[in-house]
Amino acid sequence: MTRPHARAVSPELKMFLAFDFGIRRTGVAVGNRLTGTAQPERTLVADGDAQFAKIAECLSEWQPDALVVGVPFHPDGQSHENTLRARRFARRLHGRFGLPVFEVDERFSTTEARTQGARGAGTDAAAACIILEQFLRSIS
Repeated sequence: MTRPHARAVSPELKMFLAFDFGIRRTGVAVGNRLTGTAQPERTLVADGDAQFAKIAECLSEWQPDALVVGVPFHPDGQSHENTLRARRFARRLHGRFGLPVFEVDERFSTTEARTQGARGAGTDAAAACIILEQFLRSIS
């Protein structure tokens, strides 16, 4: 696992699936490097093995080359309990599916999604899309 850095992201990696991890809901977005765009895909409402079964379905459908996980921080950059949870989730993704996993600082992604009009469970998928768009901009 690595944090996004243009030199760290191999040019062969084209298709990405991103996650806005949450304790109750996890937003999913899909995007690709060629167009530099992302779109909200769905929100998963499950935890543990059920969550990973749903993630496996997303992987089967989209066949991504790598995964992106939003990692939350306090506004001042300090980590907190959800920072640790999101990083654990990223490690578990890598361990279960063997794909490269990139972490993105996702401060304010949910707030931005709400500002753009997302509501309810759609907020999580919209936040995942914002995370993925940020990642794609960082590697272009």
